Amino acid sequence: MPLLSANLNIMEKACKKASKLLIRDFGEIEKLQVSKKGPGDFVTNSDKRTEKIIMNELLLARPDYSFLAEESGLSNKIGEFRWIIDPIDGTTNFLHGIPNFAISIGLEKNKEIICGMIFNPITNELFYAEKGKGAYLNNSRIRVSSRKNIDECIILTGGPVLSYKNKEIFFKEYENVTRKVSATRKLGSSALDLAYLASGRCDGVFERNLNYWDIAAGIIIVKEAGGTITDFKGGEKYIEEKNLLGTNSKIDKELINLLA
Repeated sequence: MPLLSANLNIMEKACKKASKLLIRDFGEIEKLQVSKKGPGDFVTNSDKRTEKIIMNELLLARPDYSFLAEESGLSNKIGEFRWIIDPIDGTTNFLHGIPNFAISIGLEKNKEIICGMIFNPITNELFYAEKGKGAYLNNSRIRVSSRKNIDECIILTGGPVLSYKNKEIFFKEYENVTRKVSATRKLGSSALDLAYLASGRCDGVFERNLNYWDIAAGIIIVKEAGGTITDFKGGEKYIEEKNLLGTNSKIDKELINLLA
């Protein structure tokens, strides 16, 4: 593995420690105690315990950093640095025994993501990046794909889940995209979708109704791999508007037109 910075080392340690719990629970899915947060949106004891492990590790190493976490919310600390944590991105996959989920940790400095890490404990794939230093998968440098013909491209997307209010908008966007691209896939983890874009496994990602913790780590990993992150109009309001378009930087205009 390339030499990691101090912050990436801390993130890796937190991911690996928390993953032991996830691997154990994933092997005993039928015994998990599950509660509902809302229609189609589940939270497990594994979510909560995993987040606690991650936060304890991060706070131990960086007690002055604040955090935004899916289950715990926003800390009352105000400072230069902030961790953005999703303990299980792809909870529904996890609950159904589908091994496509990940721990996602991003780090902000003055509201800009400066490094991120996405770890799938089942495949042991660790995607990570730091501003200005490239993106990596385990030991290897990764880059986005070079495909520029949209009819040769694979596009990943999410939704709509039961609780979505804008299903018809999604269906129209999905229809427009699927008519023009080689194939679309819905894999169930926004974090891993972005990691797969960064590593050239797909050529674009479009997602609606996202939370910041779903995408924080993926944003820097895609950018450092040579990709582009925008909202559906090509702007930079993907966090505020909760819709994100990620591409290999070669098919932006076509996808923006299809999503218009």
